[in-house]
Amino acid sequence: MNAIFNREKTVNKVLSIHIDQILPNPYQPRKLFDEEELSGLSESIRSNGILQPLSVRRTTCGNYEIIAGERRFRACKQAGLEHVPCIVMDVDEQKSAILAILENIQRHDLSFFEQAEGIMRLIEEWGVTQEEAALRLGKAQSTIANKLRLLKIPPYLRHKILENGLTERHARALLKFDDPSKMGDVLDCIVARKLNVMETDKLVAEMLQPKKELKRANRIFIVKDVKIFLNTVEKAIDIMKQSGIAAQSQRLDGEEYIEYTIRIPNKVPRIRRQVG
Repeated sequence: MNAIFNREKTVNKVLSIHIDQILPNPYQPRKLFDEEELSGLSESIRSNGILQPLSVRRTTCGNYEIIAGERRFRACKQAGLEHVPCIVMDVDEQKSAILAILENIQRHDLSFFEQAEGIMRLIEEWGVTQEEAALRLGKAQSTIANKLRLLKIPPYLRHKILENGLTERHARALLKFDDPSKMGDVLDCIVARKLNVMETDKLVAEMLQPKKELKRANRIFIVKDVKIFLNTVEKAIDIMKQSGIAAQSQRLDGEEYIEYTIRIPNKVPRIRRQVG
């Protein structure tokens, strides 16, 4: 009875909680925390205190799990704070995970790959549809679909893209290639030549265009080659007739093929053979 009473009194209230009782959220989509930014935030907290409380939930073991505010939590630890102001929310693990991912996805300093990974976790682990994710994030469903497509890029290439400060549009340009090794070659070129988005799109278009032109050229060459072959056959038959050889030919043009029947006598007049 007391536990229920205490929980009701603490929910949605700002409490000062010992930092050792606060645990990170396992569903936090952010993988990288800028150490320089953390140091700056830590110094501000040390001088002015923490201005925005963390959002947490009570766990079954009596600790508190972060829903939103892990960067502030890390800065508080770095600043040496023993107690941190927190708002305790009455949510279960699933709701906490969804809120944590949604809150972080909407932050501008989260990388586009981390955003895509967060959305994928919502879909795979918590059964949230693309349509629901789009609605909760206030984005078009096509935007969510495009975000998820970024995960087709292998992790080692994602790291290189972020390491070189390239944009989401740079990354999307690579998706025009199915082969990861081809993606890597294009990425190396983008990095080496320091291409912007427009230059990258032009490079990709140029790399894809020759294939289409080559296929078209091959088709034209085949058609011309057949015509040359037929003309050669007809000229050969004319030469045989002019030489006195009673060659006969019949041509049948079908929808899918051309059929040629040629009859040449086994015995050729002696005089014609000597002339040849």
